[in-house]
Amino acid sequence: MLAVPGAPNDGARRLAEELLSIARSEMPGLDAQIGFLDGDGEEFPQLEAVLTRAAQENPERLRQAAEAAKALADEAAEAIGAADAAGEVVGVVPPVPTVPTDGPAAVVVPLLAGPDSGQLRRIRQAVMSSGSAAELTDVLGPHPLLAEALHVRLSEAGLARADRARLFTVATAADGIILATVGGEEAAQAGGITGMLLSARLAVPVMAAALDEDGAVLRVADQLRSAGSARLALAPYLIGPEVSTELISAAAEEAGCSAAEALGDYPAVGKLALAKYAAALGIRLQQASPAMR
Repeated sequence: MLAVPGAPNDGARRLAEELLSIARSEMPGLDAQIGFLDGDGEEFPQLEAVLTRAAQENPERLRQAAEAAKALADEAAEAIGAADAAGEVVGVVPPVPTVPTDGPAAVVVPLLAGPDSGQLRRIRQAVMSSGSAAELTDVLGPHPLLAEALHVRLSEAGLARADRARLFTVATAADGIILATVGGEEAAQAGGITGMLLSARLAVPVMAAALDEDGAVLRVADQLRSAGSARLALAPYLIGPEVSTELISAAAEEAGCSAAEALGDYPAVGKLALAKYAAALGIRLQQASPAMR
């Protein structure tokens, strides 16, 4: 269950659907749904309502899973019996799938790159109010793949080299990055971890600032300029729905710099959401490729 913060709109829904499509491509058959924190009906279903429905449907899902596992076991037994009757040597028999009999009705993954105590409090309240006993995961970051995504978004905007190992320069490349977060000082501090990873990739200073903290972006811009950075860029450490694009643009204008796009539907975001779901259920996934571009 992808918990989508921010104002529900067509763009947020398309983004969430694309991220779930990425997750399903990694785990075919995944039952993935979207719940909007500020949903208002069938078009943008509210998180609490979707969780309540998931809890009601969970017994039927378990029954279907048990039937599917029994069918596989019966099929395997018939194949073994036919092989024995024909005098054939029976090879290694695959194990019968384990059928869950308990566990959460849903796993809720917040569509947040970093901690936002206000949004997380509302998501927790929705989980509790739904009576679903759903499990709530951590936010997606910090993670090296999010630093990669930030690098790609900056390079797409002409604000960073696509590969700092190549022997060419980008005239508009920034020499100082403002990592824009939401969630106050806690989010800015947590964003600093991903900021260090991004700084290592770009070989330029990166400092985090919360968009929802008055004057924070301008203070960080002044600090970077005081330290010698002349060409700044704002990198939104955001998936997208959390804040309006106008807020990002206003912050960039206040800091006197250009801004990259939010992380959006970068493939690593969908894969990290799936990883959170899998970890909550103890499912082992294939290791992600280090070059996820």
